[in-house]
Amino acid sequence: MRYYSTSDASHTVPLEHAVLHGLAPGGGLYMPQTIAPLPEAFLRNLAAMSLPEIGYAVANYALQGDVEANALHDIVTETLSFPIPLVEIAPGRYVLELFHGPTMCFKDIGARFMGRLLRYFHDRHYGWSDIHVLVATSGDTGAAVASGLLDVPGVRLTVLYPQEQISYAQEAQFASLGRNVTALEVKGNYDDCKRLVAEALLDGELTRELHLTTATTVNIARLLPQTFYYFYAYAQLLAAGADTPQIVFSVPSANLGNLASGLLAQRMGLPVKRFVSVENRNNIFYNYIRTGRFTPRDSVYSIAPALDAGNPTNFPRITALTGSHEQTCRDVHAYCFDDSDIAQTMRQVYARHDYQFDPHSAIAWRGLEADLGDGETGVSLATAHPGKFRTIVEDIMNREIPLPASLARSLSAPRRVTTITNGFNAFRRYLLSQAQ
Repeated sequence: MRYYSTSDASHTVPLEHAVLHGLAPGGGLYMPQTIAPLPEAFLRNLAAMSLPEIGYAVANYALQGDVEANALHDIVTETLSFPIPLVEIAPGRYVLELFHGPTMCFKDIGARFMGRLLRYFHDRHYGWSDIHVLVATSGDTGAAVASGLLDVPGVRLTVLYPQEQISYAQEAQFASLGRNVTALEVKGNYDDCKRLVAEALLDGELTRELHLTTATTVNIARLLPQTFYYFYAYAQLLAAGADTPQIVFSVPSANLGNLASGLLAQRMGLPVKRFVSVENRNNIFYNYIRTGRFTPRDSVYSIAPALDAGNPTNFPRITALTGSHEQTCRDVHAYCFDDSDIAQTMRQVYARHDYQFDPHSAIAWRGLEADLGDGETGVSLATAHPGKFRTIVEDIMNREIPLPASLARSLSAPRRVTTITNGFNAFRRYLLSQAQ
């Protein structure tokens, strides 16, 4: 399989190159040249398959032999080693709980898959020094990638995050690890962190010296495994006897990687009626749907900080998958809500259904409630455990939120943090110093 750049379709590379470099020349994102629908027999038999079986079948079909079958089986099995429950909160309205992994966030799936795939490709380059992975985070990505890449032989990770703009718990999950993980606090916002990573990946000297790549959904290795849980949700709905042609998925959106994964699953044959994209005040994609114009701007802080993105990275993949603004509007309905809407939804759902959302999952539920029509089955993606945003959730709910044991351990561990300005020259000097 060849992968083309969204900024230059004539530029194509094999999977290994796309994974080990992350970003295409000129800043393009890699996409598969062909997306063939999965066999109808596979879709009919999904209800009888386990999560790892579904993941392996989807990955094996999508990658078309680019990863040896036994190795891919091990990668997928190790990635999908925790449950993804589908919980019916109200009649015909489900929550897909994606937060039962090591860092209690949906990004654990893509990060674990990528960590194992990086090792697979690294082991084929015996003369290489370490691969250096850069990742910008507004909170959850950093923790998930750090967990997924921790102690992976031949891999070093640098996590960039905006100073004073992520939760204490989120920072603790990656800044307390050490070993092959470095926490880099940037005096700026999340978009500054993304810009620094993008500039580094386009710097020829840095990429040669450090073998740079990235582990955000810019990297196709992060995007593909996120299709697994869409197929698994469909399988669980099949088993429950739902009217599967009427399925609507509601997705909390920031950099649009989760939405792009869903659209990719749909192009692979998953019968989804439509997607609902839900943003906070950083409503860049909502405005695109409404106006047809994609206009990035500086991000603003919210009580759903993982959604605070002013320039959604995966937007070119959305348009590559849909082909036009008109088709995007048919495939995706978009909403945006402010902090008061999010808090109100959290309180209402807890009062009516005894279910506690974190702010990011709550915003997806509110979008689903606003959009779902008669006879349709809705699945809202719950992307993080409420304990990850304990202070925010407790302030809203006026009650104590118990912490999972793994999160409590990271909160008590010492942190190792380096602080830099948001200028590229300072970041470049820092990276080159790590090559010594």
